[in-house]
Amino acid sequence: MKGDMGGAAAVTGLMHTLAARKAKVNVVGVIGLVENMPDGNAQRPGDIVKSMSGQTIEVINTDAEGRLVLCDALWYANQRFKPAFMINLATLTGAIGVALGAHHAGLFCNDDALAANLLISGINTGERLWRMPLGREYDKMIDSRFADMKNTGGSRQAGAITAAQFLKRFVGSTPWAHLDIASTAMGAPSDEINQSWASGYGVRLLDELVRAYYEA
Repeated sequence: MKGDMGGAAAVTGLMHTLAARKAKVNVVGVIGLVENMPDGNAQRPGDIVKSMSGQTIEVINTDAEGRLVLCDALWYANQRFKPAFMINLATLTGAIGVALGAHHAGLFCNDDALAANLLISGINTGERLWRMPLGREYDKMIDSRFADMKNTGGSRQAGAITAAQFLKRFVGSTPWAHLDIASTAMGAPSDEINQSWASGYGVRLLDELVRAYYEA
């Protein structure tokens, strides 16, 4: 888990960066900090849990646990702060690495304008994104007979997409982007900027996004 908290690290780094340069923007950072510890109360395959939104989730794969935390963080942020838009970062799936390797993070977005701004910011900073699809066909893959949804699609197919579809069910109509940074935040190739196993992916990208498009 030394790298599998890359999303939370990026949020922390971004908030520090914006504060340090006194960015003229209203940004809220939310991090889901939990203990992932097996014990007698741990979730089991087949369990049904209730999210903060009230929607129920059938646990198909206990290794898809991060999204159960992230969905509550998204719901909370949306309800509490009524944001103009939301962006989450997470080292969410190995499937995104199979699809894109270590040179692009996956971008899933329900708003074309926000997606375009993120893609350009990625090009300008070298923290590149590739937009991945969302759609009803993929959304059906997480429907459950016993709950409102399953926490995975139940097969190896479209694993990064079904994870994004899961999160999408907790953001309502708010413009939202999910960045799956599993293969760019840890173990990424060294370059002229990154000389560490943990790259800090996402901090420069989102700082540039704020600077170019949203700062007063």
